[in-house]
Amino acid sequence: MREIVLDTETTGMDPAEGDKLVEIGCVELENHMPTGRTYHQYINPERDVPAEAVAVHGLTYDRLKKEPTFGEVVGDFLDFLGNDTKLIIHNAEFDMKFINAEIKTYGFASIDPKRVIDTLAMARKKFPGSPANLDALCRRFNVDNTGRTLHGALLDSELLAEVYMELLGGRQRGLEIEPARETVTEELHVSVTKKRVFKEPREFEVSAEELEAHQKMMDDLNNPIWKKIS
Repeated sequence: MREIVLDTETTGMDPAEGDKLVEIGCVELENHMPTGRTYHQYINPERDVPAEAVAVHGLTYDRLKKEPTFGEVVGDFLDFLGNDTKLIIHNAEFDMKFINAEIKTYGFASIDPKRVIDTLAMARKKFPGSPANLDALCRRFNVDNTGRTLHGALLDSELLAEVYMELLGGRQRGLEIEPARETVTEELHVSVTKKRVFKEPREFEVSAEELEAHQKMMDDLNNPIWKKIS
């Protein structure tokens, strides 16, 4: 099963206000594991990049003006995505509104939202009330994000691929072998101290018939071991 983990960086918050994509990063997964294939592209937004956006991703217009426009790379980008591959995106609504706005500009149909899996929604469902941004999830799952001083589409996609696998249950997803084994072990090693009450030994009277029957049984035994010892 092929999936694409995807992230974008932009000039702002809303394509309807003229904001544009400045970077796309994608990581290919096969059966939830990275294949090593990636797609990474900086994009000339053909407009200025506000200082507040630069503070997030570090990409100025001077840095981007020599990069291709989205129209020059849209074909390669859509080819990498494929026609029905699932797209794994954190806070998918944000990225998809930019991607669909851009591809529609060049005459391509919008990407079906049914193709998209939002890891933000997954995290909020799995850990209600807990922080669910990418940095928080990296900390929760011990994913090394020390290189993430600024947002970057490819780096964030690589981190999200690891987080996504953990959200699915990790490498042993669905099996839960280790937790079950630990639970049983703990139960087997529970030490219970129980106070024992001393009771005097009871005496029983033996009738003559019982003594006679016992002696007959003893006489009928064939070569009993205690006779060998004696």
